[in-house]
Amino acid sequence: MSSPVLWDPDWNEIWKQRQKLHESSKISDDPSHDWNRKENAERYDRNAKNGYDDRVKATIAALDITPESRVLDIGAGPGTLAIPLAPLVHEVTAVEPGAGMVAIMSDHAARNGIRNIACVEKLWEDVDIARDLKAPYDIVIASLSLTMYDIREALQKMDAAATDSVHLFWFADMAFWERMDADLGEPLHGLPYHPGPKADCLFGVLYQMGIYPDVTMLPMAKEYRFGSRDEMLMFFRKRFGAKTPEQERIVDEYISPKIRRQGEEEVISGNSTLAHIWWKKK
Repeated sequence: MSSPVLWDPDWNEIWKQRQKLHESSKISDDPSHDWNRKENAERYDRNAKNGYDDRVKATIAALDITPESRVLDIGAGPGTLAIPLAPLVHEVTAVEPGAGMVAIMSDHAARNGIRNIACVEKLWEDVDIARDLKAPYDIVIASLSLTMYDIREALQKMDAAATDSVHLFWFADMAFWERMDADLGEPLHGLPYHPGPKADCLFGVLYQMGIYPDVTMLPMAKEYRFGSRDEMLMFFRKRFGAKTPEQERIVDEYISPKIRRQGEEEVISGNSTLAHIWWKKK
């Protein structure tokens, strides 16, 4: 009797394959995620303030920080975590490649009198720990920023930069905006949508690195807020690459039932699940 064949997948290769497929699903001329543009960063920051308050509080509560802690925030965006963290710790180094995001973060820091955030305007893949950072850091965070192609290499650098713990926050399921992409990919462009790699894949990579993390599931709400219905529809037409009147009609009919009035704004929201994956350094 032959022995059963045990499947031992290379999770880093699976991550690469899923990331490559996910990138192929993106609309090439979608300008909404160009974070070098300050108007995009402002929109993200505005929506983050309204929709991410609970997540930010839960994230900070999960960190074992002290007033002496040195924190590295990878993919810091407009300072969603860096700004509220800064008054609680000794210093924060924020790695963020988007010029628009860095500008918004700097504005927030100046407005709040925060002087202990240092910005490194690079992709994490391009960061040299010895040259670009003042490593090591007590705590390393990567929240909603794990878009690296070679995730194993990115995680090795994070682990090398930390002395106490590393905290990753990544999607356990398809995020709200991914579900919209999946719904509209075929009707608009005749193309299937491929979701990006999720937390299960991330856990597999870490396990094969010899890192056995703790995992906690967290709810994640996402909101899009605009001053008018027309402004919202215009945004989503561009977001989904609608160029013809028929494509615009498809987007409008999909988005319109999801819009609700809240105060002075038009809002669309949805929920998904976030995985907090973290480990203590040995």
